Amino acid sequence: MMKHLDSRGAEGIKILAFDVFGTVVDWHKGVADEVRSMNLGVDGNRFALAWRAGYMPAIRKVMSGELGWTSIDGLHRMILDELLATFRLTHLTEQEKSNLNRVWHRLDPWPDSVQGLARLKSRYTVCTLSNGNIGLLSNMAKHAALPWDCILSAEVFRKYKPDPAAYLGVAQIFDVDPNEVMMVAAHQDDLAHARACGLRTAYIERSLEFGPLQKKDVSPDADNTLHARDLMELADLLGC
Repeated sequence: MMKHLDSRGAEGIKILAFDVFGTVVDWHKGVADEVRSMNLGVDGNRFALAWRAGYMPAIRKVMSGELGWTSIDGLHRMILDELLATFRLTHLTEQEKSNLNRVWHRLDPWPDSVQGLARLKSRYTVCTLSNGNIGLLSNMAKHAALPWDCILSAEVFRKYKPDPAAYLGVAQIFDVDPNEVMMVAAHQDDLAHARACGLRTAYIERSLEFGPLQKKDVSPDADNTLHARDLMELADLLGC
């Protein structure tokens, strides 16, 4: 199922650029647990899934120009306000809404993430390539002890993934060729867009990304350079 790089191929990779939500941190559990802890009388699982479901439609509004540049914090809040109305949660104070919106800053890593990143960092430059804004990603890194060498965000390029400017921006920032960058993600569509820009790709299985009740298909795609169960296995495959 998994493809191994030969030593020459491995030496050609200089930068590992990571998707974050779902790939490195468990957004579903973090959001669902937060909602449950607030005793709002709603299903935490349903609320988490609905919040995440609003993510790409909101991104598309920015990409199409329907909405001006808006950070992920701003988009999350826009989606949250709509959800609170849908779930008939009209009694929250502004402070409670703001704190709930920042749950995305406080997400916990998957069990393998911190150690896996540390191993990968011993040989490669490891950075984020997330649509999350820099403040969000920085707070998350502090909370979850994620050992990034660099935090890159779509905010830097003012272009959200899957715009090519985000993927190619990593190579430009580090002054390397696109094929010296490997995009690491738990989302095949993200990786497909990265490959179209000349990046190499590694798929990470996160079958529980949408919670224990909704396992996702983590089948290999032969177009990816590597396929790994988690970041520890990715480190094994890359000789770290």
